Amino acid sequence: MKLAIGSDHGGFDLKQVVMELLREEGVDYTDMGPETAESVDYPVYGQKVAEAVASGEYDRGIAICGTGVGISIAVNKVPGIRGSLCTNEYMAEMTRRHNDSNVLVLGGRVLGDDLAKNIVKTWLHTEFEGGRHQRRIDMIGDIEKKYDK
Repeated sequence: MKLAIGSDHGGFDLKQVVMELLREEGVDYTDMGPETAESVDYPVYGQKVAEAVASGEYDRGIAICGTGVGISIAVNKVPGIRGSLCTNEYMAEMTRRHNDSNVLVLGGRVLGDDLAKNIVKTWLHTEFEGGRHQRRIDMIGDIEKKYDK
């Protein structure tokens, strides 16, 4: 799996923790920025992660901001992205199993490091079930097509 990861300043510290976990897990990843914890705009980094995944260059992505809410909104503006803000392991499991989530979104100021690492591990190692869930993913794609300009 090839993964893109990015954050804003509010998610920068957690991004460092997650990247260490990705190294331990043997996941090939690219840090889309930022390189410091100085204030930056979350839409910029959410877009970088989302476009990297939507282009097919990366299989999945992780986007992190202070709460996860802003960057979640940003990543989900990119067609083909199913970004999921997760605050526990169950959400991470179900968003992979049922929604085929391709971008995991985390809140750096609302999650502890251990919980965040457990969420990431669950999300990385859970497979999409397909079946009836694929029909629903296709329906989401139809909504995107309806509003594509």
